[in-house]
Amino acid sequence: MTIQPIRRTLPGAASIAFALIVSSLGAAQDRGPNEPAPQPEYVIQEGDALGIKFFLNPELNEEVVVRPDGRVSLQLIPEVVAAGLTPRQLTDRLKELYSGELDRPTVSVIVRSFSAQRVYVDGEVNQPGELELVGRLTVLQAIAKAEGLTDRAKAKQIIIIRRGPERAPYTIPFDIRSYRKGWVDDLTLEPFDVVFVPRTRIANVNKWIDQYVRENIPVSFGFRIDIVD
Repeated sequence: MTIQPIRRTLPGAASIAFALIVSSLGAAQDRGPNEPAPQPEYVIQEGDALGIKFFLNPELNEEVVVRPDGRVSLQLIPEVVAAGLTPRQLTDRLKELYSGELDRPTVSVIVRSFSAQRVYVDGEVNQPGELELVGRLTVLQAIAKAEGLTDRAKAKQIIIIRRGPERAPYTIPFDIRSYRKGWVDDLTLEPFDVVFVPRTRIANVNKWIDQYVRENIPVSFGFRIDIVD
């Protein structure tokens, strides 16, 4: 699915919708008629408990909790950013860092426990607020848990705000009409996603998201704002 970072100029709504439709149609053609969409890999979050295992160097084994700044401290190497990476990506990063200390390091990362995770639904829904994220939750399921759309909702321009690298926000557009026509799949939400249902069209997404994240999203969701025009 095509997404647009906030630091860049967003393309027109028609271009976004077309790209989403083409991407989703291609993915649907690759799957069988009854085969569910593949689920994204888990992304490590602040507060997760990790087991770091060295098969050939057990003295370096660690049980660590990801700090609020997203980092973990391990032996022999500098602090490592873990939040925002999948366990596989963190494993590759640790192999790279330990290659200067060990001969062919063999490392595995195991998520022992998960921090309390949630999403936020806001805008033209009947019951806006935080939702606990347990298992898979999609955009439409989150809206249903928020008691559905109001009569004023602009269902064709729903916006998902997601934390990107270094916690900078980016947006993913979602059009319920395209979903109902079978053109796109329902989008699986990730921890700390924000689903926003506007009342009217948002002309300048860059300026809107800067103001919205600053004034409306709970601080605990950990977005970093330094957006430039």
